Amino acid sequence: MLTLLPTAPVAERIDDTTPTERVVAWLLERFAGQRIVMTTAFGMEGCALIDLLSREGKPLTVRYVDTGFFFPETLALRDRLVERYRSIHFEAVRPRETPLQQAWRLGPDLWRTNPDRCCRLRKVEPMREALSGVDVWVTGITRQQSEARGRAALIAWDQQFQLLKINPLIRWDRHRVWDYIQQHDVPYNPLHERGYPTVGCTHCTKPVAGVGVTEYTRLGRWSGSTKTECGLHVTATS
Repeated sequence: MLTLLPTAPVAERIDDTTPTERVVAWLLERFAGQRIVMTTAFGMEGCALIDLLSREGKPLTVRYVDTGFFFPETLALRDRLVERYRSIHFEAVRPRETPLQQAWRLGPDLWRTNPDRCCRLRKVEPMREALSGVDVWVTGITRQQSEARGRAALIAWDQQFQLLKINPLIRWDRHRVWDYIQQHDVPYNPLHERGYPTVGCTHCTKPVAGVGVTEYTRLGRWSGSTKTECGLHVTATS
């Protein structure tokens, strides 16, 4: 159970004016002894946050949902991060069905015929497992990323997964993320340099013409539909 009493010697007010590096240090101090998990899909923001967290020198668990439809470049990036950040324990969580099992039961193109159900089966339900028993969920989302995420708070109770959610990079934009990546030589997905502002599943992610590494848009996700979110970060308090 999450302990609400501060574990750090001195309680500290954390809000949108607090420098990001201090937010990261604070959350690891404040919730020391609690079950803290960061999740990522290995986008640029997630890579920057992994580096920021690693600089505190404390053990940390990073979980990711391997949907079975990762790009080869994403898998290679994961391996580079595992090799570089030895103090971080990377754990994969997978859907109950393999892609072949899902295709046999629901058809080969569920990602196209019912993308919301596909995301629920391959992302949301596995994420529920990834966050089971967790007290504090740390993510790399930013308000710039979408209309839904634009309402996200730095720190809030997440109703969907019933835990405290902290978004240290919430005020950053892609320019700031890219500057951090370059300054600290952080590994990132090379697909960002090939017109992919975000990288999700192979079936549902396409490059966006004319978009550079410092630009963020979700136009390449679920192209041809109005869908822009997989369902992980859409609640009003997330």
